[in-house]
Amino acid sequence: MKQPQRIRQYDHVGIRVSDRQEAVAFYEQLGFEEVRHFGQYEANEMETADGVRINLIFNATRLPHGRNVLLDEPIKLPGVTHPAFVVDDLYALKDWLDQAGIPITEEIHRLGPRRITLFIRDPDRNVLEFNQLLPEPATDNDTPTS
Repeated sequence: MKQPQRIRQYDHVGIRVSDRQEAVAFYEQLGFEEVRHFGQYEANEMETADGVRINLIFNATRLPHGRNVLLDEPIKLPGVTHPAFVVDDLYALKDWLDQAGIPITEEIHRLGPRRITLFIRDPDRNVLEFNQLLPEPATDNDTPTS
């Protein structure tokens, strides 16, 4: 039996980090602002001007080899591998990332019919995807009838 409540929207993604100051500063560069701090949970809530939210969780141990255990190891463990954010102009974001000295780990490329994408990593090697949505190609079903 399916649960009876509609899932109406996505609220946030939690991103575990090892250094609170470094992580907050990094995400602030990307346009997030800390709006709440949850000391008892070692977490915060950060939000963009458009209402996109993330929670940073400040209890990670930084791995000495600088690798992401979900993506960089030969044995693939279950888990959420990355959030994906939408921007209006991916090329403008790329130019800004280059100027800010934030390395792009996967350059701009098309991913399927509806988006172009690029990837970066935060100081803990968490992967962040940025997408620019493309107009969907018209199909026969999209043509108006007279």
